[in-house]
Amino acid sequence: MYEPNVVGDWQEYDDEHAGLRVRVHGLEKAEPPRGREEAAEGLAYFRFRVTVENRTGRRFGVHFEDGQVDVRTGADGEAAFLDWRNSQFIEGFDLYPLRRVTSVLYAAAADDSLGQVDVQIQLKVDEEWTERYLWAGGVDLCPTAAGARQEGLRDSLAAQVSSFLSGEAEQGPN
Repeated sequence: MYEPNVVGDWQEYDDEHAGLRVRVHGLEKAEPPRGREEAAEGLAYFRFRVTVENRTGRRFGVHFEDGQVDVRTGADGEAAFLDWRNSQFIEGFDLYPLRRVTSVLYAAAADDSLGQVDVQIQLKVDEEWTERYLWAGGVDLCPTAAGARQEGLRDSLAAQVSSFLSGEAEQGPN
């Protein structure tokens, strides 16, 4: 069964893009960029980063723009507003060996739906489309004291994934 990455996890590519990896991370609430206050009325702004890393000995041409990302929030997976004007995309960047490139994206959605955020991306590398990958998480799901999650977030997808991984770590290798 295909399982999504958790926000912060690296996803390794294989085949013709072996050695290239990508992650979605830094998911957090943000103030609306200047001039977007009216567009954000009734919505909560948040931002996240998409980082691509080249772990090979050759150069890759990386392209990532607004049509290559889909952001969904809440239990029903409603589309979030992606603020492409204020987001920083990766447009035709030559990513040399042992280097990274990061894109910062701004989005907005209903405040009560930010406990579950899904980000799906598909890069274009050397004029070829890569496979699509999904990251699941939530805004403000930082662990509280002693690693316990906030009360209202106990049943969120990110809390379930964290609980599963903690259980696996306690069991250790077989």
